[in-house]
Amino acid sequence: MAALNINAKQYEELILGEKPVLVDFWAPWCTYCRRIDPALNKLADSREDVLIVKINIDEEPELARQEQIEVIPTLVVYKEGFDLGSIVAPESKARIEEFLAEVL
Repeated sequence: MAALNINAKQYEELILGEKPVLVDFWAPWCTYCRRIDPALNKLADSREDVLIVKINIDEEPELARQEQIEVIPTLVVYKEGFDLGSIVAPESKARIEEFLAEVL
């Protein structure tokens, strides 16, 4: 299953869950965001221990401000409402996996 595109309401519900959620804050005009999208989709297909979702900051600018997203892509992991860590512009699928191993 590919990474799910979600809105602010879904975000609020998902980050409160027991299952960790990796949120990709992105925008369609961001070339680098589009470049790492296949890696995120592969992770979404292969990882059952974490839910991988995407927030389009153009559609949810208030949420991006609330979460202090200044650079995209920014990936943030949440669990039970807590921010476990973030990474900005990861270079590869391997780096995203390393990041997940560090924070989970």
